[in-house]
Amino acid sequence: MIRIVTGKRHAMLEADAHAASERARQADEAASEAVGRHERELADATDRAERAEATLNEVGALLAHAVKEVSGAEQRALLHQIEARRLREELDQAREPGRSLFLLLHYGTPRMIYRSLQDAYADTATHGIPAEHTWGPASPFWFDAEWVLATFTYDAAKSGFRGSLTPAAVSLGGAA
Repeated sequence: MIRIVTGKRHAMLEADAHAASERARQADEAASEAVGRHERELADATDRAERAEATLNEVGALLAHAVKEVSGAEQRALLHQIEARRLREELDQAREPGRSLFLLLHYGTPRMIYRSLQDAYADTATHGIPAEHTWGPASPFWFDAEWVLATFTYDAAKSGFRGSLTPAAVSLGGAA
């Protein structure tokens, strides 16, 4: 089939083609602009997600460290509670009437407290006192003697401990 096109029709078709081409170019520009905008938004979102992930990792590490510290502190607190309970029980036992504690003094300075005289004798070697050391009478002044074992006995009537030493024999005017 042959179609005859007039000049006017040809001009109209050409104008329509040009208008369609212009609309296609505008649509292409709008699409390119939209793609660019979406790419920027995607890049921004990816950047925010990466920063959030890095922050999350940092917070996770800090939280793990804090949990470890809290766990250690809880363990230390538990050990302190156990030790405090043990010391309270020991103090209650020491407050039994007639119960004695023994204090090792070096030139009047306290070095160690013992629950029994046997413990005191057994441990004095760690403080430089020979095992064969004979404990004799003490001088009236604790700071004069190199090593002294003082006995403290709980006195329920006074709600406290009473200290005692074996005093050295002192002659007074010829009398012993």
